[in-house]
Amino acid sequence: MNILGFSAFYHDSAACLLMDGEIIAAAQEERFTRKKHDRNFPYESIKYCLKEASLELKNIDKIIFYEDIRLKKHRMLNNALKLSYGSLSFFFDAFEKWGSLGDTERAIRKGFKRLGKKITEVEFIEHHLSHAGSAFFPSPYREAAILTIDGVGEYATTTYGVGEDNQIKLFEQIEFPNSLGLLYSAFTYYLGFRVNSDEYKVMGLAPYGDPVYKDIFLEKIISYHEDGSFTVNSEYFQDFLGRRIVTGKLCDLFGGPPRKPESRIEQRHCDIAKSLQVIIEESIVRICRRIRGKTGKKNLCIAGGVALNCVANGRLVKEQIFENIWIQPAAGDAGGSVGAALVYYHSVKNNPRLSGSDGTDGMKGSYLGPSYTSDEIREFLICNGYPFKEKADQDLFAITAKVLAEGKIAGWFSGRMEFGPRALGGRSILADPRNREMQNLLNLKIKFRESFRPFAPAVMLEKSSEYFDFPAESPYMLFVCDVAVKHRVDLPDGFEKLPYNEKLSTERSAIPAVTHVDYSARLQTVDGRINPRFYSLLKAFERETGLGMLVNTSFNVRGEPIVCTPEDAYRCFMGTGMDYLILENYILSKEEQPFYSSNKQRSPDKSFYY
Repeated sequence: MNILGFSAFYHDSAACLLMDGEIIAAAQEERFTRKKHDRNFPYESIKYCLKEASLELKNIDKIIFYEDIRLKKHRMLNNALKLSYGSLSFFFDAFEKWGSLGDTERAIRKGFKRLGKKITEVEFIEHHLSHAGSAFFPSPYREAAILTIDGVGEYATTTYGVGEDNQIKLFEQIEFPNSLGLLYSAFTYYLGFRVNSDEYKVMGLAPYGDPVYKDIFLEKIISYHEDGSFTVNSEYFQDFLGRRIVTGKLCDLFGGPPRKPESRIEQRHCDIAKSLQVIIEESIVRICRRIRGKTGKKNLCIAGGVALNCVANGRLVKEQIFENIWIQPAAGDAGGSVGAALVYYHSVKNNPRLSGSDGTDGMKGSYLGPSYTSDEIREFLICNGYPFKEKADQDLFAITAKVLAEGKIAGWFSGRMEFGPRALGGRSILADPRNREMQNLLNLKIKFRESFRPFAPAVMLEKSSEYFDFPAESPYMLFVCDVAVKHRVDLPDGFEKLPYNEKLSTERSAIPAVTHVDYSARLQTVDGRINPRFYSLLKAFERETGLGMLVNTSFNVRGEPIVCTPEDAYRCFMGTGMDYLILENYILSKEEQPFYSSNKQRSPDKSFYY
C-alpha cells in the first residue's frame, strides 16, 4: 500500500511516502525552493518522494493531510469571538484568516492538479494525532506514553496519550490559547527574533542569563494546576497567531518595548530568555510526571515543535521520570507529514508496525532526502569547470581529517539529505572542536549569525561517555547534556557577573568550540551502522588527533535552508569562509576555485550563494 502524507500552509511544508508501512522518502519543501520554512503546497517534495520510489501519482493509494482544516476553521472563528477584547479590527483579522482556510482545500486540489492528478478525496488527520503518530510509530518501542506539544493544532496545544502496537489513544489535551509553544514564540518576538523560525536562538541565549523574571512569569503570565496542566494569561498577548503579539502591559512588566531585530542584546534580554526557558522546562516536567502517573509506561515518545527544545529534553532525561525517551527528529510541522501517513496506515487500516520489535527506530537516521551519484557530481563539476580531486574512501577520510585538524573548515556533502532541522552528517559543516577560536570563526565568517550561538559535537557513539554526562544515545541531536567534569576548565573569579558578551570569549573546556557558556553541549552520537561514512570520518579524525569528535553544524548560512544539491553546496562554499568542500568522494579546495582571491575574503552576499 502506497501512502502519501503531506503538511502545508502554515510553515515547513513537507511530504512523506510510505510503502507498506516503511518510510521510503521524506523532505521539506524549503530544501528545493530555497525559501526558508516554505509554507506553500509541497510540490517539489512530492515530486522527489515519487521519484525516489519510482512511482507516479496514479500509483498512490491514499493521500493524507496532517490536520483537520474544518475543525481548525471552527476553532479560529470561536476564538475570534472570545478573544477580540471588543476590538472589531482584531475580529475581522481573525475572520479573514478563517476565510483563508477555505482556500486551503482549493490549494490542495490545485497542487495535485499541477502534479497531474485530479483528486476528489484527501483524508484529514487531526494535527496532534499526526504529531503523535510521528512520535510513536517510528519509535523503537512497542508501547509508550506519548506527549505532543506545540503552538496550536485545531484546538489542542498539548496532548497526552499512549501508543500500543499499531494503535494510539490520546486521552487528555490542553487547548488554545493555553500554549507553551505560543508563549515561547511570543517572547521570541519580544526578544527581537523571528517567530516560527528563531525560537532556538532564545534557547541559545538563555544560558547567558539568570532566571530573575521567573516569579513574574508565575505571578502574571502562567499558572500551574495540580493535574500538571497550566493556564496562560491572555491579557498580556494581543494576537498569539498574528502580527500584534504582545501588549503594552507585557512590555511594562518586562522593562521596555520589544527589542528591535539586529539591535544590541542587553543582559535584561538574556535574563528574560533564561526565565522563560526555566518556566518551559518546569511546565514540561510537571506534564510528564502527570503522564507517567496516568499511564504507568516506562517509555515516552515526543513530537511537536516544542520537542525541538533540546535543553528541556535534556532536563527530562535528568529528571528520570521515564526510563527511555524517543523524540521525532522532524518534530515540527514537517514531521506531521510522516505522522499523518503512519496514523492512516496503522490506526485506520489496522496494519502491523515495522519498528519497535528489535530496538531500532523507523526513521533510518533521518536520512530520507535526495542523494547524488558520483557520476552526477562529476558531471556538475566538470561542466562548470570547478577543479577537484577524486579520492577513495580511506584516503578521503584521512585527508579531510588532516585538514580539519589543521584548523580548516569543510563542507561535508554525503549520502541522503536529512529530514528535519538538524544536520546529522549528510549536509554538514565540520571543524575541530579543540580550537578555542572556532566558535567565533564559524559564527562570523561561515554562518553569518549571532556570536552567542553554540555549536554541536558529533561524537562516535562508543566514545560519548568519555566526554559527556549523558546515559543514552542521541542520534538526532535533540538532547542537551553536560560536558564531563574532567574536561572542563575552571572559570575565572567573577565570571557569573560578567556581561554576556564578555562571557563569550572565556574558554570553558578542552573542547571549547562545542561547549556552551553553562558547560552544556547539544549532543549527536554517531552509530557506524546508521551512517558509516560519517562515522569513518570521525574515526579518521581520532587517528589524527586522539579525539573522535567534530563540530557539526548545518550546511547553510543564516536565513538559508540547509543545502540540498551539489550546486547549493558549491554556492554556499564559495560564499563563505569555508576552506574545503567534500562532495561524496570529490575534494574541492577554495584556493583552487575560479574567481577566488586568497587575499580577499568574499563578503556574505546572499545573491551569490543563492
